Amino acid sequence: MRLNKHYLAFFPALVMVGCTSQQAMQQPNKPVRQGNVQITQTQTIQVKPTPAPVIKPTPAKPSYNSFSDWKSDFSMRAISSGHDAATVRRLLDSAYLNQQVISLDSGQPEFSKMPWEYVDSAVSDGRVSTGKRKFAEQRTYLSQLQSQYGVNAEIIAAIWGMESSYGVVTGNSSIPSSLASLAYDGRRQEFAETQLLSLATLLQRGDVSWSQLDGSWAGGMGQTQFIPDTWLKHGVDGDGNGHRNPWSTGDALASTANYLSNSGWVRGLAPFYEATIPSSFDYTLVGTKQPAARWASMGVDTIADVSLDGNTQMELWLPAGKDGPVLLLSPNFDVIKVYNNSSSYALGVSLLGKALIGQGGLQKSWPRYERPLSTSQVRSLQQRLTSSGYDTKGSDGIVGTNTRNAFQRWQAANGQTPDGFITQRSASSLAGW
Repeated sequence: MRLNKHYLAFFPALVMVGCTSQQAMQQPNKPVRQGNVQITQTQTIQVKPTPAPVIKPTPAKPSYNSFSDWKSDFSMRAISSGHDAATVRRLLDSAYLNQQVISLDSGQPEFSKMPWEYVDSAVSDGRVSTGKRKFAEQRTYLSQLQSQYGVNAEIIAAIWGMESSYGVVTGNSSIPSSLASLAYDGRRQEFAETQLLSLATLLQRGDVSWSQLDGSWAGGMGQTQFIPDTWLKHGVDGDGNGHRNPWSTGDALASTANYLSNSGWVRGLAPFYEATIPSSFDYTLVGTKQPAARWASMGVDTIADVSLDGNTQMELWLPAGKDGPVLLLSPNFDVIKVYNNSSSYALGVSLLGKALIGQGGLQKSWPRYERPLSTSQVRSLQQRLTSSGYDTKGSDGIVGTNTRNAFQRWQAANGQTPDGFITQRSASSLAGW
């Protein structure tokens, strides 16, 4: 990894200054005269403790006897907050309770996926070949968007491919019904109601027509699957026809570029850089963010001959543990996750983007011999970790950041390489299967 030389000059030490609070401070040896005798005494100055913050109770979510009751209540609240009454009523009249949406929202897969399974799907032969053709068709426009917004053309195209197969599959679920069902179910009531209100605004504004209200079961719209509130904030008129329509290719691609740009995209920086690490590497640093220059000083080196700003914060990620690829994630990797807060998704988008412009994928092979845990096994593992002093912050059966971090700490204390990679093999001694 080549670094601008002035970033490698030194690393200032970070000094942690600890302080303690005292409720009383003493000033000794203050002279006091009693008659003809001077007495030295200690004066105590009382310092009042800072009052504890007042914690307001979280209001209970309202419950409804029926879907119709929720509709009536939501309609009243929406209209009283200033939304157009006719639009709100028409929107709700078209909505029906979709139990399948509720099941999909609360359902969990039986087994967690290994990262290579997601990547294999993202860069399938069909998706890549179709994507190359679509990229060629839109090359001039995508280049304009890259120049205007700073977002790599291939990343915009990759998100287009991941979200709707380049505009072919935009969803066939009634968006009003999906969002109303999610709001009535209550698990994500605030989110779903916000999306419904935004959808009403989009209908009034003309971004969305009444005849064009089909999308994903979770409320995604158009060729790059914006949810209504995000389109309201970031949608732009890319084709210049005076409307911002998420089903329009020009508007969808421009809005995707605008959204990523507004979310902090750094011009000229790849989402990730494949790297190597020395045999003596401290694996407890996996998952932490450090300046690129600091990683270089520890022997972490990018495989490609690239020049990185030494101050750029990079996260070291081992998506498949010590035996898989080593990746340095740039801030742009996190930006991609505004679309889908999943590292596997961001990796899939990044690799698809590389494929669309003829670049190769990862050089290090995946350890495909490893097997995932079932949802019930993950839940059991979380309970065992927590009871052993490695708190996973709950046992929901999902391998998230808290669970990986807890497992990594357990590995470090029990003779394993602490790479945080949970598999049937690495977890067997703790879980007992």
